[in-house]
Amino acid sequence: MNRSIVTGGAGFIGSSLVRALLAAGHRVDVIDNLSTGKLDNLEEVADQITVYEYDLCDYQRIAPVIAGAQRVFHLGAIPSVPKSILDPVPSHNSNINGTFNVFRASAEGKVGRVVYAASSSAYGDTEVLPKVETMTPRPKSPYAVQKLLGEYYASVFADCFDLETVSLRFFNVFGPRQDPTSPYSGVLSVFITCALENRSPTIFGDGKQSRDFTYVEDVVGLLMKAADAPASVVSGKVYNAGNGGRFTLNETWELLQQIAGVKLAAKYAAPRAGDVKDSQADTTAAQRDLGHAPHFTFEQGLRRTLEWYRA
Repeated sequence: MNRSIVTGGAGFIGSSLVRALLAAGHRVDVIDNLSTGKLDNLEEVADQITVYEYDLCDYQRIAPVIAGAQRVFHLGAIPSVPKSILDPVPSHNSNINGTFNVFRASAEGKVGRVVYAASSSAYGDTEVLPKVETMTPRPKSPYAVQKLLGEYYASVFADCFDLETVSLRFFNVFGPRQDPTSPYSGVLSVFITCALENRSPTIFGDGKQSRDFTYVEDVVGLLMKAADAPASVVSGKVYNAGNGGRFTLNETWELLQQIAGVKLAAKYAAPRAGDVKDSQADTTAAQRDLGHAPHFTFEQGLRRTLEWYRA
């Protein structure tokens, strides 16, 4: 049986990936220190997996778990631009030191391939849209730097240590199990919670900033495709994992009000440090090399996510 490791497997993206891997017949082990993930996210599949509550910075613990796996999906991180600015040390330790440990353990443990969850924040602000993998990175936050360095490590481990790697730059992933209670939650989980509680959301900035919102099941599908694509084509490379469109926050809140059947004027506050103005993925390379084909429009994903929160 194929054995796959999912770091950060108790997070909202990771837990969706765990379910997809199980459905595909994989044996799945999860490594998660539960700093942002929750075991509740894995409740109905708990008897089918093994969860190791280890920190990725603890090499001696994670290395034996990783050794010999066919695939490692490295999603474990502290995923927040604002948090990396407010308190940069923990995110540095997790996103840089932890990531290095995962690549090191994978190389030494003869893992088949590592698929790394990179971030579109590496692009920073660019005048040209959509954003293409060949653009020069312009990270604006510690988090963006940390995730970019992970890409460089992925490439170096592929070149120097004969470890197959693929990096996917996530673009504003949303969907069920995204935690709306954290002050660092994604904007859609906050918007949906506000709509259901009949209160106005706070938008940082003028609301004209745009995002390439990508439904979590489409990201999970691409993760699995990246795990199986020919090494001669994809190893050591970086691909955008977006939907290819973009919506402003004002448009997003307007659409969500229509779907939820509410009418609430948004509040506005000063822009947050480190936030990118516009984000949109060019998915040409991912379509060509990985067979990326998103199944969900933004509205479809929003409706499914809203129903999950309601339930």
